[in-house]
Amino acid sequence: MFSIEQPATFGQEIKKSRFLAVAGPVPTEEAARQFVTAHSVLEANHNCWAWRVGDNYRFSDDGEPSGTAGKPILQSLDGQSFDNVAIVVTRWFGGILLGSGGLMRAYGGTASACLRAAIRIPIVVTVEATVTCGFSDLALVQARLAASPGVRILHDNFIANGAELTVAVPEVEASSIARMITDLSSGRATVLLPD
Repeated sequence: MFSIEQPATFGQEIKKSRFLAVAGPVPTEEAARQFVTAHSVLEANHNCWAWRVGDNYRFSDDGEPSGTAGKPILQSLDGQSFDNVAIVVTRWFGGILLGSGGLMRAYGGTASACLRAAIRIPIVVTVEATVTCGFSDLALVQARLAASPGVRILHDNFIANGAELTVAVPEVEASSIARMITDLSSGRATVLLPD
């Protein structure tokens, strides 16, 4: 699965109607709703949209015939394996009716072209681990964790003889990162991974 690094746009004219797609990364459903509101153009005839955040998704035809706009936009997200992305396709009507098939191709095609123009970034599934280490190992453990790709130190809690670090690690790398920390500290540091 992929998200996008930053908002992307794509516009085209189809039979005198102007279509403009804006796609952006959205970490939550609330952010997706805010993105749709922020990128809808009130003066336009239609602001059709779709978003997906994990298993949750929504779409809207915004006055176009049912199934001709929102669903093709969502299919463009799913077809290119995007998650945590919202996309709004705005239409300014040009006076020529496109028909149901034409609308589906116009909305879906504009959304797909916009997504192809976006900078894709892979979504990395992470797990939270707890690293407990003494003060003598703390600086080295923190430096090695910070240098590991995809690892983030979320919180540090100092205890009597050292620190407990809450760390987000890529799920596929969790056991190798735990071994690295144990080896680095000659077994003095412990790493607690979720089951």
